[in-house]
Amino acid sequence: MKDIMRGNNVEMAANNKTKLIKMIDDRTAKVGIIGLRYVGLPLAIHFGKSGFPVIGFDLDIKKIEKLHKGESYIKHVSIEPINDMVKAGRFDVTGDFNRLKEADCILICVPTPLTDKKEPDLTYIVDTTETVAQHFRAGQLIVLESTTYPGTTEEMILPRLEKEGMTCGSDFFLAYSPEREDPGNERFNASNTPKVVGGVTPSCMEVAQALYSSITRAVPVSSTRAAELTKILENTFRSVNIALVNELKVLAHKMGINLFEVIDAAATKPFGYTPFYPGPGLGGHCIPIDPFYLSWKAREYDFSTRFIHLAGEINTSMPYYVIERTVEALNRNGKSMKGSRILVLGMAYKKNVDDERESPGYVIMKMLLEKDAEVFYNDPWIPYLKPTRKHDFQMKSTPLTPETLASMDAVIIVTDHSDYDFADIVKHSHLVIDTRNATKGIDDAGKKIVMA
Repeated sequence: MKDIMRGNNVEMAANNKTKLIKMIDDRTAKVGIIGLRYVGLPLAIHFGKSGFPVIGFDLDIKKIEKLHKGESYIKHVSIEPINDMVKAGRFDVTGDFNRLKEADCILICVPTPLTDKKEPDLTYIVDTTETVAQHFRAGQLIVLESTTYPGTTEEMILPRLEKEGMTCGSDFFLAYSPEREDPGNERFNASNTPKVVGGVTPSCMEVAQALYSSITRAVPVSSTRAAELTKILENTFRSVNIALVNELKVLAHKMGINLFEVIDAAATKPFGYTPFYPGPGLGGHCIPIDPFYLSWKAREYDFSTRFIHLAGEINTSMPYYVIERTVEALNRNGKSMKGSRILVLGMAYKKNVDDERESPGYVIMKMLLEKDAEVFYNDPWIPYLKPTRKHDFQMKSTPLTPETLASMDAVIIVTDHSDYDFADIVKHSHLVIDTRNATKGIDDAGKKIVMA
């Protein structure tokens, strides 16, 4: 009898896998995406463009209402392909998580921030997994896309799903595939960026690989842990190299050398070098956060990630350096920081996106206010500042006019949006603190520009 039951289970598992892969191949599998932010919404578009029916889930009713009205709440994400999908009957959005049963493949794209002590905050992943566990059914694929430390998928998600009486690899399939979204990048997107995929079991791997191969090239790895570490490696690589050039920037200023010129010259070497550029600090949802996930996990193995900690210290110090350079420049103009009118130019963490998460602009503004400066900001992509986990600035973007610029004691370029006419900004300003090399090639006969 036991042999018969075991045989039935094996047959059922094979049927679940075969059926789901066939549905993926036929584009009849419905893809459910939890979290319609900077990762989830573009991913929904690409699956929809590839012919899949898509259902998006989000707790933010305002996002759902905007999409129902045919409006995009992410400036660099066009609404046209979304409206086309809706008209074709291939896209729906909802806050009703009971409808998770309708999805054949569920992709989890929720935030993974840090606590105030720079430790992983997996609240969103845990809460989302508990919700999935209440509503999922046999035959579904669940994939975590959120960046996290190695082991999260199998340690945090797997037991919460299997406690419902279903077995991974037979009743349902579980995998990890790290998001590789680069907001504002017009060259690379989900359709031409390879997707790393790791499954809990070989069957999980096979199903997940079939899904992602339908929209791009899937890169299989041996486990979910390997896939999780791949994402951390990618962002730690960037963090460490940015820290290197940030440190060299400070030295280059002391030496009277323009480091941007040096980096561009070094970039002409066709091998063994990758250019990274300094800035006012790190921002975004990845580089300032992800390396700390790995360093936190490393402590479990009595291992200290010294490079990660050092890079974090250097990158975190850059807003302080910007303030230091601003104070020095104001002093040369016979001004004190106290009472000075300072315009922060650009609050987005990178150019040409409406994403200000972890922006160094917040830290710079906070420090300016602590020094009793009168602070304003302008950003054509961010008309007003929303409360964040760390900051609560109740401010609107100040119109950028010649009169506004002339009324400021200093302008600090934090984000070099393409919308800005930097020659005109220099022309009408008394002092420009440039953290992005945005004023490269601009005549500075008036000695207004200070690199920081």
